[in-house]
Parts: sequence; structure tokens; C-alpha cells
Amino acid sequence: MPAAAHPQTREFRAFLTNLEYARKMVVAGRSLAAFQSPVIDIGDFYRAAWVQAVSAIDHWFHEELYRRVAELAAEDSPGMPHQLTRFELPLVKVEEVRRGTTTLADAVSEHVKAKWGNAALQNPRKISEALKLVTEEDIWGKAAVQLNQWNHGRTAYNAQSLKQQYISITDRRNRIAHDADLLDGDLKRRREISDAEVTDAIDWVERIALAIATVLG
Repeated sequence: MPAAAHPQTREFRAFLTNLEYARKMVVAGRSLAAFQSPVIDIGDFYRAAWVQAVSAIDHWFHEELYRRVAELAAEDSPGMPHQLTRFELPLVKVEEVRRGTTTLADAVSEHVKAKWGNAALQNPRKISEALKLVTEEDIWGKAAVQLNQWNHGRTAYNAQSLKQQYISITDRRNRIAHDADLLDGDLKRRREISDAEVTDAIDWVERIALAIATVLG
């Protein structure tokens, strides 16, 4: 991991806690690996850890979005991101603001939650779309540059290659969650998975979140 300070926000601390649950599942799998049993598939610990890691970053993207939207709406600044200035409120919310039963910041925040609450933020395009409400920055491009800087120029990630890295992690999560991680066309055999693979995926999830958090500021 880069020697970068973790954001001290409540949202990022919760993300790290959720990621730690995933790491503990890997440790549990390793601990039980020596006791091979026909009733325990050690790979299931690693699969659960993989799903947990993706859930952790998905949850963080949502919480980070809500916090920043609330802060920006409360400031009512002329420098507000273009997409947030164009964000449409339903008439019932407009009426609540007019009557003074809610603030504009709360109305916007609540409606963003209603719109994005059930959306899975596991696709780079969706993540970019959501975060345009809170930043004008090229999130993936600048996060890639940040990673290259942390790696002292030993890597040459760009927006596309970083997105692909993220997609490879979320795709495997979806295979585990939706297809029981079965091999294509097979109803019994599952894909191989190792503690090294899942540890690498968890580390990447942390790197990507930290890089994007740094870009967001």
C-alpha cells in the first residue's frame, strides 16, 4: 500500500473496518486450511472475503456521495459542480422547502439517497456518474496518476487500465454472488481461488478507494 494518510472521515474509517472483516475471513481460511475436511471448502472463506471487500467499497462510495452532497448543498456555493446545480427535486420536496419544514440541503441530500440508494456502485461508469454530483474532476484519470506517484513512477496506470482493474475485481464478485463461482457451463465445479488472489483483490480495493478519496480531497 502507498504510504499515504487515510482520510479521517467517519465514512472512510467505516470502509476500513468493513475491509478488515474481509481480511479476517482470509485469515480464518488460512487457519483452517491445515484441517482439510469434506464438509468445509476453504475457498468459501476466500469467496466471502471477496464479496465483503467489494461491498465495502460500494458502501463507501454511497456514504461519501451522501456526505459531500449534503455539505455542498448546505454551502449553496457558486462553485457547486454542474451536475448538482442541475439536480432535479420532486415538487413535494420543493414544497417542503418553501414551507420551511425542511432545508434545501436536507431535501437534496434525501433525494440523492432515494435515487442512488439501491444503485450498485460497482461499475466505473456508474461511479463516475454518481460522483459528478460532487466533483468536476476526472476521478479515474487522476486516481491513476495518484497511484503512479505513490509507486514512484514504477507503474503507468491510466483511467482505462485502472477501470479495468476495478472491473476485474467486481466481475469476480458477481460470479461468486450470482453464479456460485461455477465454471462456465458446469453445475458442480467452481473456479479455483487462493488466499493470495483474494488478498491482492482486497489490497486493490483499498488502493483504489484511497486514490479516489485523495482526488476528491
